[in-house]
Amino acid sequence: MHNNKTNTVRDTKLDAVSKSLKQSIKNLDSYTHVRGESLYVDDVNIRQGTFHAVVFDSPKAHGKIKHIDYSKAEALEGVERIFTYKDVPGENEIGGIIADEPLFAEDEVHFWGMPIALIVAESEFIARKARGLIEIEIEDLPVITTAKEAKAKGSFINAPRSFSLGDTEKAFTECDYVFEGETFSNGQEHLYIEAQGAYAEPMENGNIKITSSTQGPTAVQATTARVLGLAMHKIEVDVTRLGGGFGGKEDQATPWAVMAALATHHLNQSVKLILNRHDDLRMTGKRHPYESTYKIGLSKDLKILAYQTEFLQNSGAAADLSPAIAERTLFHATNSYYVPNVTTKVLSCKTNLPPNTAFRGFGGPQGMFVIESAIAKAASEIGVSAIKIQEANLLDENDTFSYGQIAKKVEAKNTWHSAKNIFNSDALEQEVADFNKNNTAFKKGLSFMPITFGISFTNTPMNHARALVHIYLDGSVGISTAAVEMGQGVNTKMMQIAADVFSIPIEKIKIETTNTTRVANTSPSAASSTADLNGKATLMACNALVERLKLVASEDLNVSEKDITLKNESVFINDKPSELSWTDLISSAMLKRVALTENAHYATPEIHFDKTKEKGHPFAYHVYGTAITTVTVDCTRGTYEFDSVKIVHDYGKSMSEGIDLGQVEGALIQGIGWMTMEEIAYNDDGKLLSNALSTYKVPDIFSVPKRVEVIPVETEGNDMAILKSKAVGEPPLMYGIGAYFALQNAIKAFNSNYDLEFHAPMTPEKVLMGLYEK
Repeated sequence: MHNNKTNTVRDTKLDAVSKSLKQSIKNLDSYTHVRGESLYVDDVNIRQGTFHAVVFDSPKAHGKIKHIDYSKAEALEGVERIFTYKDVPGENEIGGIIADEPLFAEDEVHFWGMPIALIVAESEFIARKARGLIEIEIEDLPVITTAKEAKAKGSFINAPRSFSLGDTEKAFTECDYVFEGETFSNGQEHLYIEAQGAYAEPMENGNIKITSSTQGPTAVQATTARVLGLAMHKIEVDVTRLGGGFGGKEDQATPWAVMAALATHHLNQSVKLILNRHDDLRMTGKRHPYESTYKIGLSKDLKILAYQTEFLQNSGAAADLSPAIAERTLFHATNSYYVPNVTTKVLSCKTNLPPNTAFRGFGGPQGMFVIESAIAKAASEIGVSAIKIQEANLLDENDTFSYGQIAKKVEAKNTWHSAKNIFNSDALEQEVADFNKNNTAFKKGLSFMPITFGISFTNTPMNHARALVHIYLDGSVGISTAAVEMGQGVNTKMMQIAADVFSIPIEKIKIETTNTTRVANTSPSAASSTADLNGKATLMACNALVERLKLVASEDLNVSEKDITLKNESVFINDKPSELSWTDLISSAMLKRVALTENAHYATPEIHFDKTKEKGHPFAYHVYGTAITTVTVDCTRGTYEFDSVKIVHDYGKSMSEGIDLGQVEGALIQGIGWMTMEEIAYNDDGKLLSNALSTYKVPDIFSVPKRVEVIPVETEGNDMAILKSKAVGEPPLMYGIGAYFALQNAIKAFNSNYDLEFHAPMTPEKVLMGLYEK
């Protein structure tokens, strides 16, 4: 009876989701994407006489520059000029949070791939040929590649940060079980389809326009102005869309745009700089590797009473966004669990690798991996399933996070128990147990992975956005925001908002490019906050215009404003259509000289954080969810296939379940890739070894789970989310962490001597070694 009832509930929910998805609006970029008509930086129609640029970068990870000979390169026919730090009219500095990163190396190089010069020529081919003619002599200096080594040598980006709650030391003395261990999670290459690039062109009066593949147009504008010694209004940055970003273009799109603009500034000619894949892989930073230690204490009833961890973040050679990423690691160090006594510390370690940077999850995944590892360790030592410890400690309403925020509208237990019921987890666990009992050459593993992810920039002043909305004479609408479209469907959501407020077809609405002259002083499209911030601003602008139009309609129809609504391209009076259409209303407003343009500003209310106390309310809300992952391991070869990932996810009240489902699926696979097969490798000299798609593997159609099911949890949503539709970009990536622990459980089922290790990614080679560990 129980199983039949569960299956009925599950089938009903699946039918409801399927029906909803059919009614859901599609990503409006899909049409041009599949036809190959979507425009990117490399598709810009370039001016006659445009030069092409290639970066000359360091062939050493650390050393003093003794001599560089550019003469042969400069003599090559077609080479226009080679730019170095000596040609910078302003500051040779691109660091954002900390001013510690030169645009071009001066006396020293600090990582393999560090830009030294920019070669500008008539073609990219000539520029690349010239690069091979440059001769450089570098005196070697000691190279640091790991966070542990950096800590030992006292090499840090900034001062450490620490969060605490309760009295950890005292709590450990009262625990029935205490376990300690260490973990490692490797970096991850963004591998966006569109490599880094920019196109700069001279405008009138010394102004420069930059078309950039960036998540942060204002960062590009401000940094370019600083390097060129110009005011920001002289620099215009325009973004149509990105061919993927994943955080890798939040900060690291900036130098390439600045270099192109520098050459344009000197030559008064357009310059195009597009990195090829090998240059991009070598010169850009990745997700931060973390080396961490933990200590976890539990009671006999499996409650986590105390948790302590130290995160060593491998920041690379400069700060980039490392301090902010380290902070978010602390915010997510306890994942979906309430722990009354917590002490967490993070050290941003300076090494001789390319500056590591933002990557989907922004430090949160690294923090979550450690506590999940600690729970797995504790479960193994105690002799219980990790699932029991996880379930016993899930967040509840009014629990306190280690950073002081009180948990509200908590869906942790809701998603967990919904997943167990909808997917009949008891049957799944029994199926795994039966399979393992009856098979020797193959073993299955199962894991649960709950997630709790805070939504907002943790730097409170960044939580604001603006929208500029025009209604044109014919009733069509143009919208400009700071949102950068990079495949997440944010343009579609902005258009949905306007279409809903004005009650007009979405075909009458256009999203303009993201441009610093129309919407200034913007935060980057990041932190899963883009739709919330820009959507709220768009909603405010549209609502302001509607109130204005209602006044016009009330005068034309001689009725009260409160009786008027806009519906189906018409003016309604007390829910009945009038003779006044949308286009007639706009024409009337124009004749009455009513403004049909609105600029709205939105700043997230309530949030705050005091870094001097490391306490506050930094997040507008949290996103919750639970994933159940099953895997089958070939115990002869060490290879594996993921049978299924079954997810109950907290969308809130999704604006577009089709778009949001795509984000959950994509993030999940990216998370599985990070945990299982994407292995960044540098040698001891700091040279990238995983420098091509033959040596760096990402999930393909043959390595994704055979079945992915995503069910929305029933929830009332959250008013802080745009139209109660919660952010969906980053949170689902953490479901991929469950893949690691499903694999561990399969290994343990084959080899009872396997001593749990927490060294991600869990590649087939590591699986094979674990299967036969003695």
